[in-house]
Amino acid sequence: MQAGGWGPRPALGRACLLPLGVLLSALLALTQVEAAIDGEQYSVKVIKKNYIYGNIKHQVNIYVKVYTNSPFLVCMDLALSQKEVIDPNYLWIGPNGKTLKGQSYVNLTETGKLMVRGFQESMSGSYTCTLSYKTINTDIQEEREKFKTYKFMVYAYREPDYTYQISVRFTTKECRLAANGQFFEELKKILNDLISDLTCHVIEPSYKCHVIKIPKHGLLDELFVTFQVNPFAPGWEAVCRQISYDCEDVTNRRVQEWFVTLEHTVLTMK
Repeated sequence: MQAGGWGPRPALGRACLLPLGVLLSALLALTQVEAAIDGEQYSVKVIKKNYIYGNIKHQVNIYVKVYTNSPFLVCMDLALSQKEVIDPNYLWIGPNGKTLKGQSYVNLTETGKLMVRGFQESMSGSYTCTLSYKTINTDIQEEREKFKTYKFMVYAYREPDYTYQISVRFTTKECRLAANGQFFEELKKILNDLISDLTCHVIEPSYKCHVIKIPKHGLLDELFVTFQVNPFAPGWEAVCRQISYDCEDVTNRRVQEWFVTLEHTVLTMK
């Protein structure tokens, strides 16, 4: 089917998104490595994988994908972790103001590291650890007890396990036509209408017009349209509240259904 001089020339592909949690953890680790702590620089080797250290100067923000385990939150700053600590004692308090010791949903090690298992949105909030330890002056046989408090703000987030990135080419009479922009706007409405019942939506849509030289033929003006299909459109929260398991299973299925619908629609536009 031709409409206003356009004809489809589909080139459909799929692209994966890098998980947000990976990016945030990597940036935080790099920040801790590069920062001068107590006038010293620490190499990457001293920071263990999946460990997030506290900071006595400010809270540390952590983002955890729902239904996954949090990284280990270390009740100690990086500088102190490289020193000898005498008689350490750790007290972890959760968002509800109660101690986390003995809770079934946490992994609390004897060295003060905390992991929250199967993180859910209701678990978001402030996780605070108070570290007490002793310093000993052997010259005068004096012991002193010191206290440090570390605050971690832990947030739950959701992201699709994958999205579809779509590229479609349409022929047009001329690149300079104002109608090209009108066609693009109408196309976006059609695409979103197709998936309104699947709680998916189109993100990052764009188009450019190029003049193509076809072998053994003349010049051809074409619109290159690209966009992504994201399964978290308005209304997805209601869907997730209706199920007790990982909501991404549902959103994955819906975005796949959308792709089948789109493929059929594009083919029928020929």
